[in-house]
Amino acid sequence: MDPRGNPYAPGAGTPPPELAGRDDIIERAAIALDRIRAGRAARSLLLHGLRGVGKAVLLNRIRTDAEARGFVTVAVEVPEERSLPGLLVPPLRAALLRLSRGEVVRQKLGRSLRALGSFVSAMKLKYADVELAVDLEREQGLADSGDLEADLADLFMVIGSAAKDHSTALVLFLDELQYISQAELAALLAGLHRVGQSELPLTMLAAGLPQVLGLTGRAKSYAERLFEFVSIDRLSDDAAKIALSIPVEREDVRYTENAIAKVIEETKSYPYFLQEWGKHCWDTADASPISSRDVRRATIAASADLDAGFFRVRFDRLTPAEKRYLRAMADLGAGPQRSGDIADRLGQKVTTAAPVRSALIAKGMIYSPAHGDTAFTVPLFDGFLKRTLPPPQRQ
Repeated sequence: MDPRGNPYAPGAGTPPPELAGRDDIIERAAIALDRIRAGRAARSLLLHGLRGVGKAVLLNRIRTDAEARGFVTVAVEVPEERSLPGLLVPPLRAALLRLSRGEVVRQKLGRSLRALGSFVSAMKLKYADVELAVDLEREQGLADSGDLEADLADLFMVIGSAAKDHSTALVLFLDELQYISQAELAALLAGLHRVGQSELPLTMLAAGLPQVLGLTGRAKSYAERLFEFVSIDRLSDDAAKIALSIPVEREDVRYTENAIAKVIEETKSYPYFLQEWGKHCWDTADASPISSRDVRRATIAASADLDAGFFRVRFDRLTPAEKRYLRAMADLGAGPQRSGDIADRLGQKVTTAAPVRSALIAKGMIYSPAHGDTAFTVPLFDGFLKRTLPPPQRQ
């Protein structure tokens, strides 16, 4: 069929044509934000799950809905090796300037902007990626001690008070939370804790890989009382069917029941892979209905695309030792696997393999779902490794 009319949208955080199976999470987030704006107690949401389950899509949808309801939002995708102050300062400044329309409003928000200026000035000495905007004045003694935990809490308090004065709430949306250092995460949680204790309308919705549960717990013991930790997993078969079939039905195309079952089997109902398979099913099929034969041909094309892109970009970041470790994991199955079994497959002691395992966790390639266990953060990655690398030689 004509690829120009292909309704599917595989991509990093790209909204799917049909966001199926997530309505309850969207509603939970909306309720929490409305309560926080009203000065009522509520825990915000921290979404966690593997790559390809749609965490970024959900976060963006919740943010779009919040903006439509009058919330002030700050969106940040956390990269590796960037400081939290360096990431927060530009969007916080932009958010405050959006609020400061009109002379009276500017006067009320002046202290918030001065607090931000003081914060930038103090953090600039510690973090090379923090820049000072020339139009930001400072207020001596406010958020300028140079201690990130104390200064970020002061900054959040001032901004939260300004948001309350304007009958709104400021919401931080942070994706890839696992890349924030533990010290910076502790400071972020401390700041959110302080504004929560004061019932000020400033909060955070975040998303990250499964290891964020352990990271937040180690950063602050009260983390589990700040957030609802919401696991984002593959879709149910019914939701996967909806996500796959509704987009083509809008184009007067349909799948056979066997074809839908085959796609669900191949994708394991992971949202990103449903979009990939759907795209290739459309491009492969000559006409409606899309058949099992079309799915088999689409599977070859989808797998090749994933190998060249989705999997390859992660694979190419790895050292030879890290690739061998993951290949040994793949030999044992999709996982989770015992760390000792992986080391044995490599012909190494657990202590010898441990630094490689730690490096892979830091890169977001694997995580530990339980003590001594290791699992891939990228679904279907074991199949890619088997197609790409020979089995590791015991050392």
